[in-house]
Amino acid sequence: MACQSAVMDEQALLGLNPNADARYRQRAMAYFEQLKESQDAWEVCAEALAKGIYSDDHVKFFCFQVLEHQIKFRHAGLSAAQQQLIRETLMKWLQVQLMNAQPEKPFIRNKAAQVLALTFVMEYLTLWPKFFFDILSLVGLNPHGVDVYLRTLMAIDAEVVDRDILHSPEETRRNTLIKDSMREQCIPSLVESWFQILQTYQLTHPELTCQCLEVVGAYVSWIDLNLIANDRFVNVLLSQMSVEELREEACDCLFEIVNKGMDPVDKTKLVESLCQVLQSAGFFNVDQEEDVDFLAKFSRLVNGMGQSLVLSWTKLVKAGNVKEVAETLQAVEAKVPLMLQLLVHEDDDISANIVGFCYEYLHVLKQLPQLTDQQKANIEAVMLAVMKKLTYDDEYNFENEGEDEAMFVEYRKQLKMLLDRLAQVSPELLLEAVRRVFNNTMQVWQTAAFMEVEVAIRLLYMLGEALPASHGAHFSGDTAKTSALQDMMQTLVSCGVSSYQHTSVSLEFFETVVRYDKFFIVEPQHIPNVLMAFLDQRGLRHNSPKVRSRVAYLFSRFIKTLHKHMNAFVEDILTRIQDLLELAPPENGFPALLTSDDQLFMFESAGVLIVNGESPVERKQALMRSLLAPLMDAFRLLLNKLPLETDEERQVAIADCLSHAVGFASRTSKAFSNKQTVKQCGCTEVYRDCLQTFLPALSCPVQRGVLRSSVRSFLHRMIICLEEEVLPFVPAASEHMLKDCEAKDLQEFIPLISQITAKFKRQVSPFLQQVFMPLVLAIFEVLARPAEDNDQAAALEKQMLRRSYFSFIQAITGSGMNEVMANQGAENIERVVFTIIQGAVDFPDPVAQKTCFIILSKLVELWGGKDGMVGFPDFIYKHIVPACFLAPLKPTFDLSDAQTVLVSF
Repeated sequence: MACQSAVMDEQALLGLNPNADARYRQRAMAYFEQLKESQDAWEVCAEALAKGIYSDDHVKFFCFQVLEHQIKFRHAGLSAAQQQLIRETLMKWLQVQLMNAQPEKPFIRNKAAQVLALTFVMEYLTLWPKFFFDILSLVGLNPHGVDVYLRTLMAIDAEVVDRDILHSPEETRRNTLIKDSMREQCIPSLVESWFQILQTYQLTHPELTCQCLEVVGAYVSWIDLNLIANDRFVNVLLSQMSVEELREEACDCLFEIVNKGMDPVDKTKLVESLCQVLQSAGFFNVDQEEDVDFLAKFSRLVNGMGQSLVLSWTKLVKAGNVKEVAETLQAVEAKVPLMLQLLVHEDDDISANIVGFCYEYLHVLKQLPQLTDQQKANIEAVMLAVMKKLTYDDEYNFENEGEDEAMFVEYRKQLKMLLDRLAQVSPELLLEAVRRVFNNTMQVWQTAAFMEVEVAIRLLYMLGEALPASHGAHFSGDTAKTSALQDMMQTLVSCGVSSYQHTSVSLEFFETVVRYDKFFIVEPQHIPNVLMAFLDQRGLRHNSPKVRSRVAYLFSRFIKTLHKHMNAFVEDILTRIQDLLELAPPENGFPALLTSDDQLFMFESAGVLIVNGESPVERKQALMRSLLAPLMDAFRLLLNKLPLETDEERQVAIADCLSHAVGFASRTSKAFSNKQTVKQCGCTEVYRDCLQTFLPALSCPVQRGVLRSSVRSFLHRMIICLEEEVLPFVPAASEHMLKDCEAKDLQEFIPLISQITAKFKRQVSPFLQQVFMPLVLAIFEVLARPAEDNDQAAALEKQMLRRSYFSFIQAITGSGMNEVMANQGAENIERVVFTIIQGAVDFPDPVAQKTCFIILSKLVELWGGKDGMVGFPDFIYKHIVPACFLAPLKPTFDLSDAQTVLVSF
């Protein structure tokens, strides 16, 4: 279709407006698809752009999108005339821009640049080698034209150079050819154009100058550096470092120049010459600079220069160039005063941007055989800077942490890396500095600001990771270290700072106590004081929910480590935490001190105290019953109430409460071990009572999912803890769990049966024979339920259930209980084995396929011999052997997939 004049579907174009109704929008989409796919209908868009027919921005954008599609996906299929039409359209559109009084909207210019860049990528090597010459000849120094030219260069960088974008090997080869051709043919002309733009527009059009600086920064990584790193260009960049609107972009541009990979000696010379010029221009006097945004960029530049010098030093050390090594180290050292000024700057962004250089510098010092006095002073200065910068400011919101708070937490992590590196370079110096700060602060904690107290304790905490110790054994071995840490811990737990009224100090106190819990093994006399801090308003009863929650977890860790030293306090602790172990009733409108998740830690702590105490068995039994009986009583009451409740919300609240009760009882059982079993502690009966109390929930007609899930988890725990004592409860529990079940219920039930099978083997053979077919039939019934074709969640649930089913059969066949399947009757056995063959051949799921082939090989081994099952050898040759050949022939059998390869073995 040769277009005489642009005739577009005006009705469809109305749908491009964001405020258009759905009918018009749909029509616009259909029109877009039609124009994209047509051989030549898109040409109306080309003409509309070339002649500037439409003033509506959305229509212009639409036309560029249609062109973009032709270039991106159909370029090879276009005729030479059509390809020429696209080039002419773009150049005509660009020509119109030069004459327009007002530039197009930025989103139109960006789209135009994108289309120009795509055309360049497709045609530069073949059809349009004079791409840049044509554009530069046309735009000259016209500001509107220069803007599109610079945007196009950035779009070309995104298509050809940007390493963050994944390219196919073919695209990578093409991009390399493009860059090679550009270096040979046009890069010097482009650089000259950039110089002219920077010079011409730095005073009149700062936004164009900034765009141009961004282009230089992007291209410098792969073009000849000498074209940029010369007096004429660098002088322009430096002059722009003094212009307020340009200085940040100029800084970024210099950073990219410094970052370019090159020979280490040349890199050192480049950085040194740049530093000399910057220093003589007064840029190193950062104290006099008030523009923090610029300083953040400048800090990044200094960081780049410092890291470049360190990299050069490392390369030169490897090459053994002694003279150059010394000169480069001297260059690094010369930047340290500036680095320290930036590191300690009150603005955290400025400080964070220099951390990389600081880290690398400390790594250099670590490798030196001996440190000079100046280098030791530098280490101490870094240490003091880190200690100062770790400190919170007044504006930090501890109760409602937002984006600023999250950024400070991240910044603190960077500072921690510096502290760890300091510990590697000079552990003695770090230990002494922390000790000094800590002791000075603890002497005046009552009058000190919260941030000073917090950071002093934080530094003691950080030493735990910075100074290496095997399994937290900080209080044995090196005497200097242990005595310093021991002294600080004695001060921490005895000076009264745990009473400081600020959440950050409270949290840091308990975190540090638990970080150094081994201290209390060396000095157990401090345990009572710290226990009281945990148990009163300083810890578990603190007015901040955040502190209470964290302390509940830390308390459980403290108890687990030191339970051997708790004998004298067990009953006292249990009495004091009794109200924290109460099940919060669903109808109570008052918020509990601890959430249900926090209470899990409290029940675990109570369990550990009871089980590991030195009380006689009868006493342990009584204490465990007094811990669990209230849960059972509350459970019975709530379970009776749940089916009578008609309000859905109230039902959910009661079911959650019941689930929590089961979870708490389950958590107490984590205290038992191989040395302290349930039986040895005389607690079998109380856990059996729990089972009897909880199992009726399985037949509750409402909120089935929550209740079944929690009771099932409890059964898992009891199989481990009660061993064969749990077996009488399993048949009834299984019967309830197989009624009215969903895919997810079965999927979670099968691991329970597999656990019983693996643990008790022949003991449970009669039960397994009884439950085998009901379970298998329940699985078949759920798998046979119809589901929507596009319901991915249902498909995944079925896939996971299928896997669980095959794992169950594997557990049965692998446990040596041949009789479980053998006694199901010939028809049932055949049905089950056919599902295994189907799993091995038909389902494109390599995980399940592998399991199925393991099962089949086991069945062949069990039943294939002369003493095996009657008729099974024939079955092997008719069905199992063909399956072994059919599976690899399936189109879904993907040998590039690691799991599939495992199946083939």
